[in-house]
Parts: sequence; structure tokens; C-alpha cells
Amino acid sequence: MSDNINRNRRNFFGVAAGTLAAAQFGLSSSVLAQPSKLRLASLQNIKPGTNTSFAPLKKVNAGLLNVGYAEAGPADGPVVILLHGWPYDIYSFVDVAPLLASEGYRVIVPYLRGYGTTRFLSTETFRNGQPSAVAVDIIALMDALKIETATLAGFDWGARTADIIAALWPERCKSLVSVSGYLIGSQESGKAPLPPKAELEWWYQFYFATERGREGYDKYRRDFSKLIWQLASPKWDFSDATFDRTAAAFDNPDHVAIVIHNYRWRIDLAKGEARYDTFERKLAEAPIITVPTITMEGDANGAPHPEPSAYAKKFSGRYEHRLIKGGIGHNLPQEAPKAFAEAIVDVASGRS
Repeated sequence: MSDNINRNRRNFFGVAAGTLAAAQFGLSSSVLAQPSKLRLASLQNIKPGTNTSFAPLKKVNAGLLNVGYAEAGPADGPVVILLHGWPYDIYSFVDVAPLLASEGYRVIVPYLRGYGTTRFLSTETFRNGQPSAVAVDIIALMDALKIETATLAGFDWGARTADIIAALWPERCKSLVSVSGYLIGSQESGKAPLPPKAELEWWYQFYFATERGREGYDKYRRDFSKLIWQLASPKWDFSDATFDRTAAAFDNPDHVAIVIHNYRWRIDLAKGEARYDTFERKLAEAPIITVPTITMEGDANGAPHPEPSAYAKKFSGRYEHRLIKGGIGHNLPQEAPKAFAEAIVDVASGRS
């Protein structure tokens, strides 16, 4: 989802026994821990849903896109880029952004390609949803905004995108917060069959592989997305107003094409573009991420996701994993904004 989790689905469940054993007896330089006791006073009382809007959105031409984005905080503050997934949008961070802004961070929250106010500059550009293309979009956005380096944080497609940037362009990523951990995958890994129960969790990917699925998602995109929200966050009692704010982003004219291509690409039913081949070859090697990182997981995540022990060794820098309790599902930033903001502040300031 948000994508889903393109550490490509297949890698999530293929954890070797040796890795599990190593995780039980010590994770080398990595640390699995509960959230730090360091807490910022200004973050104590935030409740999900406290905020319902951003300041007026901005636009900038960046690479292949005119990117729509929200911005908060001082223009000269250290930069944090928040990246959403599918089927979500920038409102996943509507409570996180003001918390970070209050701590002096410049917060950038872009709509990914195919969402909200982001548009392709040319009608001729292939509507490509492959993960490396989305990552290149964010590098182009940083270039357009003259941002040399930033802390990247996200979930679902957003976490995958942040992971890819941290792996391929570590000089642009000061630090990383990634919900569900290491989500880098490849078409080759996506070919491996999973046990039936695991395959069942990816039902929508098989649906999207068909023309009926594409037509069905196009026709019922709001009903479909609400169902995904309910399955992925079974204990999140979101309101119709909360869902409707985000669902408007799916009216983007390129949304269906991007989503369908993303999921078909993952299982090698759709081709990518040659311009991204070099990046995909590097990503297929499952590169180690060296930047300081906090990975996170909600205790009620109903979407497919790997166990922390499966990916802890993929982070060689300062590292911590946080399990967020209280019925927190897949959309962790919106369901637990304080915990998500705290992780960003901790990793960006070297407290993790």
C-alpha cells in the first residue's frame, strides 16, 4: 500500500532463521527499543485531529512535475520532508507539521505524483509509478527548493521513497524516520510466491493486475480507499470529514494510472522506464542504509509489513526501533502524531 509497502511485498516475509536468531541475541550496531524518555514539553498534549488544515498550499516546478506542497515553520530552519503513502495524502501529517514547526523545523509536505495538486508538466510523460521514479521526484523537489539535505520521514509509499533516497543519495538525507522499516524491493524479489495467508493480505495487488481491477478502482476509488483505511487501521475511528479531506486527493487525473502501474510494476506485469534502470539495479541489491534512522510500527497495523527483526541489520548507522502502542494502525503519523513528531526530533537532533 502506500503503497503498500514496497520493500517489495516478497521480501517482508522471507526472513531467514539465522536473521531471527541474531535478532533475539543482539542486533549488532542496531538497537530495538521502546520510545526514548526524552520528551519535548510542547508535544505533550496533542491529540489526533487537533488540526484540520494547512496554510495555503504552494506549487513549484520540479523535474517532471509541478509539485503541490504544504509548508510550515521558519524558512531558515532545518528541513524535514514528510512523505505520504497510498491511499493517503498530505493530511496524514496535518497534526505532525505544526508540532515540528513549533520546534523550529521547516516542514515540507508534498503530494506525490498522482495525488492532490501535483501535476505532470507534459501530457506526453509516461505515468510511471515505480518506486525509484517517486524518489527521483523528491530529489528534484529538493533541488527546486534549494534544499541540500533534509530529514526524511514517511509511511507506506512515503517510507519506501525515503528509504530509497537514504540508500542511493545519503548525502541528501540527514536522518530518516521510516514506518515499517526497510521497504526497498525489486521486481525480481516480487516474483517469489508467499505462503497463502501472506498472499491474501495483498489481495488488492492481484485485483489491480486485471483490467477489471483498474476499472473498478477508477469507478469506486473512494469506497475502495475507505476499505483499505479500515483494514489497515482496524482500531482507528476516523470520521467521514477526515476521510473526505484526503479522498479529494484521489481525484487527481493521473491517480489511477500511477497506482495501477505501481502495483503491476512490483510483480513484473508492467515495465518501467530506462531512465530509472541504474537506480533499480542498485536497489535490487538491497543496499544498506547508513544515515541515522528510527523505524516505527503501530501495534495494530493491519497492512502487510515486515517484522523489525527482518530489517534491523539493513541500517548500519545510529538506529532505533519504536513500537507505538494503543491500537495504532498503518497511518501512524495521523493516528499517533506526537510519537511520530518525537521520533523526527530525536533522530534529527541525535537523541535516538
